[in-house]
Amino acid sequence: MPDNGWPADRIDTESAHSARIYDYILGGKDYYPADREAGDAMAREWPALPIHMRANRDWMNRAVRWLAEEAGIRQFLDIGTGIPTSPNLHEIAQSVAPASRVVYVDNDPIVLTLSQGLLASSEEGKTAYVEADMRDPGSILDAPELRETLDLSQPVALTVIAIVHFMLDADDAVGVVRRLLEPLPPGSYLAMTIATAEFAPEEVGRVAREYAARNMPMRLRTIDEAHEFFTGLDLVEPGIVQVHKWHPDGTGEQGIRDEDIAMYGAVARKG
Repeated sequence: MPDNGWPADRIDTESAHSARIYDYILGGKDYYPADREAGDAMAREWPALPIHMRANRDWMNRAVRWLAEEAGIRQFLDIGTGIPTSPNLHEIAQSVAPASRVVYVDNDPIVLTLSQGLLASSEEGKTAYVEADMRDPGSILDAPELRETLDLSQPVALTVIAIVHFMLDADDAVGVVRRLLEPLPPGSYLAMTIATAEFAPEEVGRVAREYAARNMPMRLRTIDEAHEFFTGLDLVEPGIVQVHKWHPDGTGEQGIRDEDIAMYGAVARKG
């Protein structure tokens, strides 16, 4: 359990939180009893949930490495960072190119407090943290921390990983992602994972109901709805696929069944 002097008036320890549930299921330590109870309840409904969440994390590792190694990206804007889990995005990017620059964005006070760990950049690179809600893209794009860290005249990888399923139709997730992409120059990339119930509808539906019962309603998307995020962009092969099928490297995909994964992943280039 965490004991880091977090400001008690900003953290609800009695209610489960999506980032802390994710941390608990991934084997982290920054969670409370309500998060453990929720994670256990969800895993009972769908025993593959830990496999699914680890596969999403592994996808992030592979996608960021691909962007740094193959696409030559040196700037990253990570939306919905969540609780730090090593290796963090900047650690992956800077292991390829030490001068890489990363801006993390989240609106969770726990992530804000733990962000000191995120800021441990390489000497050549730089990392920064913006406290903002992705539903207000202007507050992200206008943040001085972003403007001081990223050069928006040069390509940027916008990473939106395992977050848009918490945006309902009224939040216009597609419009928000497009607004975040708008100021990024040609040669930039969008890397996303998008939750779906298409491969295990009953099980994933039960997990979604557990989230909703804890005031975390979810919007699961079809493959056609996932494609809407990438309109006008050039998808990198193999396109939009389940996360374990995107550029597998042989380190964690063996034995994973399609029905164990409820997340699409894709990377696309802005022309």
